Amino acid sequence: MKKKADYLAIVIFAVAFLTVNGCKKEPGIPVLTTEPVTEVTANTAVSGGNVISDEGAEVTARGVCFGTAANPMLTGLHTSDGSGPGAFVSLLSGLEAGETYYVRAYAVSDNGTAYGNEVTFETPQASLPELNTAEVTGITHEAAVSGGTILNDGGSPVTSRGICWSPNSNPTVSDNTTSDGAGPGTFASSITGLTHGTTYHVRAWATNSLGTSYGNEITFTTLQVFPVITTDDVFNVGQTEAVIRSSVDANGGSVILSRGVCWGTESGPSIDGWHNENGSGEGSFDSFLTGLLPGTDYFARAYATTETGTTYGNELAFKTADGLSPINFNPGIEYGSVTDVEGNVYKTVIIGDQTWMAENLKTTKYNDGGPIPFVDNPQDWTALSTPAHAWYADSPAVYKDICGAMYNWYTISTGKLCPTGWHVPAYSEYTDLIDFLDGATNTGGKMKEAGTSHWEVPNAGATNESGWTGLPSGRINEIGSTMSYGWAGYWWTSTETDPDRANNIMLYYDFVFVDDNNYDKRNGMAVRCVKD
Repeated sequence: MKKKADYLAIVIFAVAFLTVNGCKKEPGIPVLTTEPVTEVTANTAVSGGNVISDEGAEVTARGVCFGTAANPMLTGLHTSDGSGPGAFVSLLSGLEAGETYYVRAYAVSDNGTAYGNEVTFETPQASLPELNTAEVTGITHEAAVSGGTILNDGGSPVTSRGICWSPNSNPTVSDNTTSDGAGPGTFASSITGLTHGTTYHVRAWATNSLGTSYGNEITFTTLQVFPVITTDDVFNVGQTEAVIRSSVDANGGSVILSRGVCWGTESGPSIDGWHNENGSGEGSFDSFLTGLLPGTDYFARAYATTETGTTYGNELAFKTADGLSPINFNPGIEYGSVTDVEGNVYKTVIIGDQTWMAENLKTTKYNDGGPIPFVDNPQDWTALSTPAHAWYADSPAVYKDICGAMYNWYTISTGKLCPTGWHVPAYSEYTDLIDFLDGATNTGGKMKEAGTSHWEVPNAGATNESGWTGLPSGRINEIGSTMSYGWAGYWWTSTETDPDRANNIMLYYDFVFVDDNNYDKRNGMAVRCVKD
């Protein structure tokens, strides 16, 4: 028994001895290498490692440690790149430009942390990106195409890029911009929302960690798009008036703010001269030209105005009818006469129990010899609240003997306009005249001068059997524009309807009745006097 016990002790000792002297190997820390550093920029780089052996214990974490001091460790900056043996790649980020960095791969197992060999690298000094602006192409009235090319990212990744533009030079990202991705290379940009006929400045831009830089500046001008407007026809040409028919067929991409016709005695009339307005927008419209001179050559063309300017249509030429004929009084009527303070002599006619002037008043003086103020400026005329007179179309040589003078109602209200012993009739005195001549329905024809020497065709129902000899003298409206000669006659009464308006009567070229209304007192109208 003693021998057997001794043998067992010897065996146990031998096993212990072999264990202590390496015959059974103990687990160790992993064995690994560090990969060279590549793709170095001012802020990033690529490295990695290779776990050659796990030395009998599972590798639970691996990556690289890096820093600006030698022998970087896991307690400092590091990446985490999986587990297990084999090669791995690590992205180093958050680097500073112009620094020297140290890198070691690491691997962690239950037996401890192992580090690979140390490698070093330097990040380059960073700068703003360098780039070019692409030529502008595809230019229309409201859009274009440009872009840019990143020539150098400056050692720091381009995080955003695009183009910027403005009507002013040196546009920046504070102006109109596009955003066209990130990174190096060439990119294209669409420029939209432009105004036609406008010059723009454009630059490509790119941003990295240091800021934003710009490419070269390029200028371009969008296409000018004009409205399409046609001066179609001229008709109803009389001695002093005409009608122009026109149309705006297309707006050219802009809102038509105003439209109308301009005219003059020389080719190429513009809105700086005689013109009228006929609303806005597209479509056909008729313009009534008034205040023309008889027997005169005129040129007319339509216009349309947008926010970018005025466009003109084709030009038409026409000639007004020859000079105004003498008044055609009724040869079967026995006329009297009256003379005003200036020596102007007027025919008079007895109708019922009233004695009327058969011509329009043309005096420029009150019956006490005082002057009636003369105003020929439309802006001054419309601002008046005091007496004034003017001549139709500012042409007394043409219109004085036919139309007489145009008086605003403030002149009527003085009570001194007609010759002594005569007065401006009240509205009721006109109604007495109309009733005597068979009522308003048919009286207009009996009061109008016969024929078409002054009235436009057809001068409906005109017989002048009363001898009153009403003429189409037109009027000056409250904004100082002459209108309606040949088409209508307007005569003031002395009857006020409210502080701003007064009664008047009217005769028309195309109706046989007498009309009445109340007009703004600033209107200039003809006056007939009736005997006291």
